[in-house]
Order: sequence, then C-alpha cells, then structure tokens
Amino acid sequence: MNNEPTVKVILATDCGSTTTKAILIEKVGQEYRQTYRGEAPTTVEAPFEDVTMGVLNAVQEVAEISGRRLVGDDGRIMTPARGKEGCDLYISTSSAGGGLQMMVAGVVRSMTAESAERAALGAGSIVMDVIACNDKRLPHEQIERIRQLRPDMILVSGGVDGGTTKHVVELAELIAAASPKPRLGSGFHLPVIYAGNAQAADEVATVLADKTDLNVVPNLRPVLERENLGPAREKIHDMFLEHVMQQAPGYKKLMSWVNADIMPTPEAVGRILRTIAEKEGINAVCVDIGGATTDIFSVFGGEFNRTVSANLGMSYSISNVFTEAGLPNVLRWVPFPMDERDLRNRVKNKMIRPTTIPSSLEELVFEQAIAREALRLAFEQHKAFASRLKGVQQQRTIGDTFDQGAGGESLVNLMDLDLLVASGGVLSHAPRMAQTALLLIDSFLPEGVTALAKDSIFMMPHLGVLSQVHPAAATEVFEKDCLIYLGTCVAPVGKAKEGSRLLHWRFETETGRVEEGELHQGELARVPLALQERAHFSGHPEKGIDLGRGKGTKVETVLKGGEVGLVLDGRGRPLVLPADQGRRVECLHRWLKAMDAYDARLYTL
Repeated sequence: MNNEPTVKVILATDCGSTTTKAILIEKVGQEYRQTYRGEAPTTVEAPFEDVTMGVLNAVQEVAEISGRRLVGDDGRIMTPARGKEGCDLYISTSSAGGGLQMMVAGVVRSMTAESAERAALGAGSIVMDVIACNDKRLPHEQIERIRQLRPDMILVSGGVDGGTTKHVVELAELIAAASPKPRLGSGFHLPVIYAGNAQAADEVATVLADKTDLNVVPNLRPVLERENLGPAREKIHDMFLEHVMQQAPGYKKLMSWVNADIMPTPEAVGRILRTIAEKEGINAVCVDIGGATTDIFSVFGGEFNRTVSANLGMSYSISNVFTEAGLPNVLRWVPFPMDERDLRNRVKNKMIRPTTIPSSLEELVFEQAIAREALRLAFEQHKAFASRLKGVQQQRTIGDTFDQGAGGESLVNLMDLDLLVASGGVLSHAPRMAQTALLLIDSFLPEGVTALAKDSIFMMPHLGVLSQVHPAAATEVFEKDCLIYLGTCVAPVGKAKEGSRLLHWRFETETGRVEEGELHQGELARVPLALQERAHFSGHPEKGIDLGRGKGTKVETVLKGGEVGLVLDGRGRPLVLPADQGRRVECLHRWLKAMDAYDARLYTL
C-alpha cells in the first residue's frame, strides 16, 4: 500500500502482553502529528480469549476523547475515513501471548548458530535456546530440551554453500527425533526454517518434511565472510503470521481488519530505529527495559542488531540483576548508608509484587541503582553479540596467535554513537528528566558528543509498522511527537589527573546567547539549552584527550537542546567510583546536585 497523499487519519494499536495501546495520527495542516491515545487490558487469555476485545476497548477510548467514530455497528474498525468517522489506515503490532518464541540450531555455536540467533532476534523473536553441534550437551539432552520448550518455530543453519553436509543433517535428525509440537495449534506441524548449506537441503527435507512444516530459504552464511540474514528474517515473519498469529485467540479476525501485516512488537521497534538511522545518516542505540527482560537495539554503519537480555529486568527478574551485578556494584550508586538485609528485602518485595512503584525517595534511588546495573549488563551483552563475523580469516599478529578469545570485534563504537534513546518504565517514568539522562549516561557511558532522548509514550512499535507503509508519516511523528529530547552529552575520553583541565568549550545559540567554560577531570556539569534551541558548539580538548576527532583535536558541531540541556561529563571512561565510602558519597552528591537530579532531602539521608 503506497497511497501517501490520500492518507490523513491513521490508527495504530500495539497488543502487549498485559496492555493494548492505541494511538491516532492525523494530518494537521501539512504535517503528521500524533493526536490522541488510549489503552485497555489485553484480552488474549481466559476468560475472554479474543484479542480484538482489548483492541476495540483501547480504540473506543481514543474515539471518545477525539470525538471521531472509529468502530462501526458491525464491531469492526471503520475504514476508509469519511468526515469525522473512521480512519484511512489501520495497522497493528503484537507481543501478546508471549510474543514469537523460537529455538535456533547451528553447527558451530560462535559462527552459524550465532548468525541464526542474529536473524531470529532481528525478526522480533525471543530466542529460547541455541542448539549447536559443539554446545557440549549430549544428543539425548538436546532432544529433551527441544521437547520441553515447545517453541513457535525452529531456525536451522549450518555450513557454507558447497561445504560438508554431515553436521547440519545431524541437526535435522535431532529435531526429527524430538518430534516437537508447537506451542499453539496442537493439530499443526511445527514450522522449521532451513537456512544452511544449499547442498544439504534435499537431505534435510528427507529427514524433516514429514514431521514438520519445513521451509527452505537461502543460506545465512553462504560464505564465511558474509551473512545473508534477510531471507530468513522475511520467512520468520511470514511463518509468524501464518502459524503463530493464526492460532492465537482472535488474531484471525484482527488480521482481516489491518491494512498491513501484523508485526512482532520488537521487530517494529527495530524497523523504526533502522528507518531513522538510514534517513538521518546516524548511528543509534535504543534500550527498552521491562519487568523481565531488557531489549537493546543498535544501528552502526547501517548494520542492525538486537539483543534480548533475559532475566535482566526491574520486577520479575530483579533478583537476577542483583545476583549478576553483585552487591558492591549496586551499592556504589546509592549515596547514603544502607543495611544489607533491608536492601535484600526490598529486592524480594519487588519480585513478588512486580507492579509496585517506589513510595519514598530512598526506594526511588535504590531502584534506579539496580536499573543502572541492569542496563550496564544488558549493554555489555549487546556489545559482545553485535560483533563482526567470527570465523573469518583475518591477518593476525603474533600476539593474536596466543589470544584464545572467540574473536569478533564489536560493531558498537561509543565515540561514533549519535543518538541514545530510552524506553521502559524505570526510564520513561522517572520523576525528573535529569534522572533519565543520568541513568543513560551512567549505564551506557557515551563518548564524544551524543544526543539523548526518551520515547514519550512507547510509540516506537506503532511507528515501526507504519514505516513500512507510510515512511513519511512515521519519520515525521517520530521526530516531533515520539521522542522527548533530553539534550546532549559531551564526554571527553583520555587519561588525566584528578582536577586537571580536559577541555575548553563554548557554544552560541541561534538567538545569540553565548556560554563557555572549562571541564575538569572528575566534574559533571549541566548547562541549560532549551528544547527548541540549537547551538553551535566548539570543544578544544587538551593534548591526549579525545572528543571524537582524535586526541587534542578541536570539535565543532551543532547541539540539539532538550529538557535537561547540555551535560558535560568529565568523570572519565570507564567511570570508576572511589573505593572509600566517604569519598564515593561525596562524589555522588556533587554529581547529583550538578544535575539537579533529586530533591534536596537526599543529601541529608
């Protein structure tokens, strides 16, 4: 569908696991703007077992506050728009019913299996497990694992085209022996996508064709030096619509209403990030931290990656964050004495009462301390996964010969990062914008000059699916209504003594306001630069200090203002807090006061 000039009213819904959200996008004058929003509980499970009930409830809320009739007498979304009735375009995303749950299988864990995992994650799935010939589990253990998990589909890869077929056929035999049943629709064969060595396709079909719904697509790794993820991702999307969505209660009806294919929510978020990165020619990272998992999406040099950090969340899996990060790492962000038993009780209470929100300043600070560690751990996993292809022959030095690492240089270069976007409750609903900005800076440690923003009402999934049918409207609304710009972080990198000068900076706004100053090692400073303001910035780093153009090289750029403004971070990379408790608390107080992050009561606790 590509009739952009005729589209004036767009309705979009996102069917989440607990809440269905609806937004209305309208053409106001010559521009598209998000105008109204509604939400209602998702109704995919008993006693309702019809996802369209939650959709209609959310849409009806939008209708009531907008004064536009959107639901007809037949109980369907009204299209096309006529006057104050209906919409020209109705689209939807979904992660209801647990979203798309997949297993992937590959010959070598760090090569073809990892490419398969990248393909599955990029298509918006939750990867339940990765089976590989070298994963150290015995065949009967792998078979039992496949039977237990009951995924929605399995992606199989392995071998380069023209290479040996033995190992990938063995993988197919494992799946056949497990004879897995799909999670939804017990009368159907489990979808299996084969994206391995083309020469093995016939043998794999002989093994699996009778027991599964087998689909063969081009190889994920036709040669060691290149990935070809597109065909596998497209087939995953097709199978998601054909098998998973068709079997979920009410989705067949919903699919007959929409004007474009329903898309998994995470895939939609990835699509809008890719669209914006491509349009603006930038590198971007987006994080969505939830109760159970943390999703991170990145686009660097046009290459997209997504990771799902299972068990790194802020409610259901908060205990796991605490365990993985360790007590000292969480406590380093708390600027007051805290009893260890009290701390552990707070963690357990949050886990068993996941919907509770902080009711005191101490609870808020503690929750944000854990959030920093959840975000840090998730980003470390993402950087390790978003790497150059492993297994590719590269020129090696003598030193490399003795390095037994898995290889694969990360694509994530923080000095090249242009935009960092926050989403998820603890980030989106922080009482002060400065808290969100500081959570991002402390967890991701951006370098050089980086714009900071947050998703205002978790609108990115709606815009991701919209970008496939109406990219102009999607990018316009993303820029004007979806993102709340927090400001810009300027963080010089390099070794320096405490208190020594890192750089001299100066900016001039379009209205002629001039600000300038110096940033010293260990300092954090905040300078107001309003949302509508733009400023020409110049930074002169000291010798040995890099601001993005090389050590000691001047940087000139245009800064985007925001709710927080310009944040000058001279605390160093990596950020190391003092081991002495007194000095650590003093540093935290100084930084938090500079950012005006909390109420003054915090400093008397």
